Amino acid sequence: MLKDRPGLLFISMTDQANGAENVWLMAAVASRSPIIFLKKTGYGSLNIPSGQRAIYLSDKSILLGALKLIFVLRSFRGVIAMSTHSYLNAFLGFLKCIHLFKGTVVVRECACIFSRYSGFKKWLYKTAYLIGYKGVSMVVCQTYEMRTDFLRNIHLLQNSRVIVQNNPVDLKKINYLANSQVNDPDFLNQPFICAAGRLIPEKGFDILIQAFSFIEQQYPHLKLFIFGDGPEKQALNKLIISYKLQKKIILKGWIANPLPFFKNARVCVVSSVKEGFPNVLLQMMALNSCVTSTLCAGGIENIHGILKAQVNNANSLACQLKLALSDDYYKNPSLTASYFKDRTPDKFVRSILDRLTEVSKSVSPIE
Repeated sequence: MLKDRPGLLFISMTDQANGAENVWLMAAVASRSPIIFLKKTGYGSLNIPSGQRAIYLSDKSILLGALKLIFVLRSFRGVIAMSTHSYLNAFLGFLKCIHLFKGTVVVRECACIFSRYSGFKKWLYKTAYLIGYKGVSMVVCQTYEMRTDFLRNIHLLQNSRVIVQNNPVDLKKINYLANSQVNDPDFLNQPFICAAGRLIPEKGFDILIQAFSFIEQQYPHLKLFIFGDGPEKQALNKLIISYKLQKKIILKGWIANPLPFFKNARVCVVSSVKEGFPNVLLQMMALNSCVTSTLCAGGIENIHGILKAQVNNANSLACQLKLALSDDYYKNPSLTASYFKDRTPDKFVRSILDRLTEVSKSVSPIE
């Protein structure tokens, strides 16, 4: 563990079981550090391990939780506070700037904000960065593409304070959960492919549905399961009906543990249009030797052992799915196994702290 390190505090917007929140929980557990959630969600929340200190500031709104955070931070003087999500990062950095937080601020970027958004939404994000990131000591990016996107648009920090750190993977936990019993008739009755994520445009599930419609007649018993909830559910259902595939494409909703499905799928699919880096891809790769992903994030093009498709291209995705389902496709688990070297949650935290020490010694303090 990290007994020789200074006190750490992890802060997240909510305890919703999304990628960024899962990364922060893994890091908090590995370092035996408390984690603060501005808002407690009642549905689709993280599974907090027994013994992990979790502090919930509100069950009503993120804004109320943010206001309470100002006072809660008084009891965490001198710690290294690590936050994720751009607005929360900016808020914590602002508290540091006006001396309402007496500690060090390290933030993690969740997405390539400036290439993902445009117009007024992009302006809002940039304004938040300009207000709050002056108080940030180090920025952690998931990929080099994300780092480039950040540095091209934000010039508040020395380049050396913007680092790239691969997302962690808890292989032991993933494999344990993947062997859980599943009480779902769909799990046993038919061969299936699966995808998972929030039902939002960025996940490209409409493209996946279209791609599946191109190949479904060749595989009459094959089903597509999509796990997750979100604002696009109704639109996706309409799209499924338009293809007359209600019996073959099933929106399974959010479930606490989709990992047994990942392990037993004929193919696992990531169809996203734009991601910081899809953590679900790591879970799929850890459990299944047949994975197809769009080139939705930096670094995916260099992953060996998975099939890659162009973003926003149903034909490209359909071709890769057909290849994955064919008898000629050679699956080699050892190609993806090497990808997980040095990606443990413990090493994730250690690496960030080591880099923080390095940049603190090599560059002048940020005013």
